[in-house]
Amino acid sequence: MNINPFKNLLVSALMGLLLFSCSGGRPEPVSREYSNPVIPSNCPDPSVLDNRSRDGYFYAYSTQSGSGDAIKYIPVYRSKDLVDWEPCGAAFTAEGHPAWVEGARLWAPDANYVDGHYVLYYAMGVWGDHIHSCAGVAVSDSPTGPFEDKGMIVDYASTGVTNCIDANFFEDSDGRRYLCWGSFGKGSGIWGAELSSDGLSLKDPKSAVQLTRVDTEGAYLHKHGKDYYLFASIGSCCEGEKSTYRVIVGRSKSPLGPFVSPSGKSMLEDDYDYVMLHASQDKVFIGTGHNSEIVTDDKGDDWMFYHAFWKGNDYKGRCLMMDKIQWDKEGWPHVSGGEPSSTATGPSLRLETK
Repeated sequence: MNINPFKNLLVSALMGLLLFSCSGGRPEPVSREYSNPVIPSNCPDPSVLDNRSRDGYFYAYSTQSGSGDAIKYIPVYRSKDLVDWEPCGAAFTAEGHPAWVEGARLWAPDANYVDGHYVLYYAMGVWGDHIHSCAGVAVSDSPTGPFEDKGMIVDYASTGVTNCIDANFFEDSDGRRYLCWGSFGKGSGIWGAELSSDGLSLKDPKSAVQLTRVDTEGAYLHKHGKDYYLFASIGSCCEGEKSTYRVIVGRSKSPLGPFVSPSGKSMLEDDYDYVMLHASQDKVFIGTGHNSEIVTDDKGDDWMFYHAFWKGNDYKGRCLMMDKIQWDKEGWPHVSGGEPSSTATGPSLRLETK
């Protein structure tokens, strides 16, 4: 009898056991090919929460969608590998969603895990109304909600900043917490201030510092090494295939700036010159912007999520996109070619079951 097949099976099993043992009893990271968009339907202004250490999932949140009885007040999706996503409800119930600004819709969520709770910042957006558009905060014991609204966190009356939407939470390595927010329009742009220890209010609303020029929005503050990076979006966000949205980024030694380009130009200047991500040259992806949190995979590679209009669905709705960030020797982030990928090798992840 030929016993080689059994011998091969035994060797394979022993090798697998050795790899499992050498990795501390954890499976080796695996990656797979993916195609953009990773959510091929409307998923604008995304926020991505890395909840691997708690339940093994990543969660994505997006601007309110639908109308009438079909409204989803901050749709929520989940994934184990950042490639395949499934819907899992909405952050707020129809009965319990924030409604304290007349005529507002819930835009641009920012989800975080803070002190044992899930904290969600959201915009109360009124299109074209820069005085009443503002941001609130809500809390839940579950990443899928329902979230309990805690009310306003930044508005024009308290800060003197117009168009107080697109809030973004940042916690520094020293434990101090900050909020960035703001959008287009006179008296706006992106602003930043320190938060209270629980992250539910500003320490001093009048201490807000302007970080970017007035035609920027979609702030995301990130620390890489010893430096702070402010990602933002410029251009038109919402005109389908005519959109000009694109991502810029600046660097600083402080979470509250000043943020500058590789050439030293300030993000407060009208001709800021460092665009990190723009539409694809073939126009398959248009209006690339409003990036979410950067997720680091199990091999140490960084991944950025953002939205874009997609030719594949006739530019109807802003789809969820994913691309790898590469950091150059000077410490600046890049996306290959400065434009979205169509197909690529995805994140390397240990697909553990919680």
